[in-house]
Order: sequence, then C-alpha cells, then structure tokens
Amino acid sequence: MKVTKSASRYAKALLELAIENNKIDQVLADMQAINTANAETKEFQLFLDSPIINTDKKINVINEIFSQFDALSSSFVTLIAKNKRENALVQIADSFISQVKTHLGIVPVTLVSAQKLDDATKGAIIAKLEKSITGKLEIDEKIDTSLIGGFIVRMGDTQIDASVSTKLRNLQTSLTR
Repeated sequence: MKVTKSASRYAKALLELAIENNKIDQVLADMQAINTANAETKEFQLFLDSPIINTDKKINVINEIFSQFDALSSSFVTLIAKNKRENALVQIADSFISQVKTHLGIVPVTLVSAQKLDDATKGAIIAKLEKSITGKLEIDEKIDTSLIGGFIVRMGDTQIDASVSTKLRNLQTSLTR
C-alpha cells in the first residue's frame, strides 16, 4: 500500500508523541491491530472510506472495535477521524510501523527463494547482509517457485537478484540482440 505524504506526517507526529510519552510499544501494538483488522476484513477500509457514515458514528465504531487501545492511540485515531482523514488510517498505521522500525534500527529484509533455504545457506546470506548494514535485520522469508532456483533479497530500495529465472532471462536477451 502506497503511503501518502500526509499519512507519513501523521505517523511521524504519532511517533514523536509515543516517544515523548514512552509508549512506543503500546502504540506500535495498536497500529499493528489496525493493520490486522484491515488485512482480515476487506470491509474495514470500505467502512473508513464511506461518505455515508458520519464521523461521530465512525469514531464510536472504531473505539468499540479497538477498545483495548492505549489512551494515546485512541485520542490519535479520534483526531484523525475528526480531521476527516480516517480513510488514511491504515496508511498512517503502515507508515508508523515503518518509522518505528527505522527509529529502533530494525532493517526489514525480504528473502524470496524458489524453495525453503537450508540453515547454512540462509545463515550465509544473513551474515553477508549484516556486514553491509547497521542495525538489526528483520527477515521475512517467501517462497516463489517461478524463480526456478537461487534467491532475491529486497532491503529498502535495494534488490539483489541471484535467481536462475533472471539469469536465464538475461541470457535470452543477450542472445537475441
């Protein structure tokens, strides 16, 4: 999901408040709950986007759904709704989670392979990645059989493609020129 500038700004403000009030973990859990609700129920975003449902009703429903939220998170979500930005709530939550990871020095890495990697191979890849970054790696492993073999590592704006399918595609391109 694309994060807009306004969602990023709201997330930054929430992060600053969470740091100031020493509630990063609580607010992070709350924002992850919003993401989970959105992932599990497609109607959640439809509800947030609906122009038919008035703001007060949305606030009441959100507060009911997320009654376990920390007071800071509840106040923030209410403010977002009062400012008519509730349709960006999921984007704000995504941006907040990303900004918290950056603040804590956590680097998200996606490791895509054709089949499950054995521990030695995975360890070697992780060791090379750890040498190139400062911070703690958060590995998300995925399987994509279309790679045929090898792996792809995505880390921020960087992608390392060591897949067989890409090598074959590059070979085909060079032979057909």
